[in-house]
Amino acid sequence: MPVEIPIYQVNAFTDQPFAGNPAAVCPLYQWLPDEVLQQIAAENNLSETAFYVPEAHEYALRWFTPRVEVPLCGHATLAAGWVVFHREPERDQILFATQSGQIAVERSDDLYAINLPASRPDPCEHPEDLLACLGENTSLVTVVSDHRRFVVELENEAAVREFEPNLGLLEQLPKEGVSVTAPGDEVDFVSRYFAPAVGVPEDPVTGAAHCTLVPYWSRKLEKTTLHARQLSQRGGDVYCEHMDDRVMLTGNVVPYLEGVIRV
Repeated sequence: MPVEIPIYQVNAFTDQPFAGNPAAVCPLYQWLPDEVLQQIAAENNLSETAFYVPEAHEYALRWFTPRVEVPLCGHATLAAGWVVFHREPERDQILFATQSGQIAVERSDDLYAINLPASRPDPCEHPEDLLACLGENTSLVTVVSDHRRFVVELENEAAVREFEPNLGLLEQLPKEGVSVTAPGDEVDFVSRYFAPAVGVPEDPVTGAAHCTLVPYWSRKLEKTTLHARQLSQRGGDVYCEHMDDRVMLTGNVVPYLEGVIRV
């Protein structure tokens, strides 16, 4: 007999349909084999599919791209929070146990906030293979990195919007992905995120990347509260607060569909 699994698709970091970052969320009673979780994520073909199971007084949460399991995903956590609140409307806070520690999700009216570990980037050499990915006409300001990604600051918002990386070369880099970022014209900073190595050529709005971007821009702009915008085709806004070794990311969510998977 097939196993029936609830599935929700939720657009995170937007208040508009067909915008933000879509994530699939599957509530489970117990973990399925990892191979099945990965097959479901590949079948969904979204940047992330989140699975959660009840655990003591909280939930355990995991995230899968179409290709691999990842240690942290912001937008799918926001989406998973919406699903729990939708199914348990009396709650206003949720704790998820994850590979990256305990993550709280809170809601206030139409806004949802996630508290994530900050990742402070360090200056790094400009690897030749990274420069090849960016292209010789890229208006490069500086490059920093953390353990998962490179962060490349460009000259201005227009440069980020018009940026066209070599995805084939980018997939071969020694890190998961690359954020390109610049000061914003109407917001504090803008960005785009590319991670073809994990099956995500361009991520629409990337919560985990803001764990690195927020400390970077907080230090550079000398402020702890920031308004960020990701300039993918779908686009989305992230309201950020830098709190030492944590970042708070707040945004809207828009549910798109609800259904059942049979496997």
